[in-house]
Amino acid sequence: MDDDKIVELYWERSEDAIVQTSKKYSRYCHYISFNILHNNEDAEECVNDTYLRAWNAMPPRRPDCLSTFLGRITRNLSIDKYRKYSAEKRGFGETALVLEELAECVPSSQSVDQAIDEIVLVEEINRFLALLSKTDRLLFMRRYWYSSPIKEIAEAYGMSESKVKSTLFRTRNKLKLHLEKEGITI
Repeated sequence: MDDDKIVELYWERSEDAIVQTSKKYSRYCHYISFNILHNNEDAEECVNDTYLRAWNAMPPRRPDCLSTFLGRITRNLSIDKYRKYSAEKRGFGETALVLEELAECVPSSQSVDQAIDEIVLVEEINRFLALLSKTDRLLFMRRYWYSSPIKEIAEAYGMSESKVKSTLFRTRNKLKLHLEKEGITI
């Protein structure tokens, strides 16, 4: 079913909206959540919570891109669950590594006091991504949005793991310089 029709079902408060969302986006949302949590049951819980959050958000909000809207909800729910587990001293390997890699060049959300600062940061990151080559942008997004393992990224793009790591390292350094140039410090 077309995304506009699915969104319209949410606005009509039709329960079929969740059914259609699940049919079209369950694998996508599960992929995002599982790469963060590394646990099928927790990932499924986050995916189901995504549908509830989408239901509660529409109306009044009408997303421009349903996949991005759902992906962001799933990612945020999964990171929240990851942080809860981290506080309980449960390890999750790849997610900790992804967050640690980005912490070197992006200020943490706890250090950003106001919502306006977060909006400026997001806009600057988006501007930065638009400056990258398509390959570098795709690698960056696969690693830092989808939390894909280096090995998986390397296989998907026909690169060696060391090439992916070095590209991501250089891209993070460029991002750090870009943000500093725009007055956003770590």
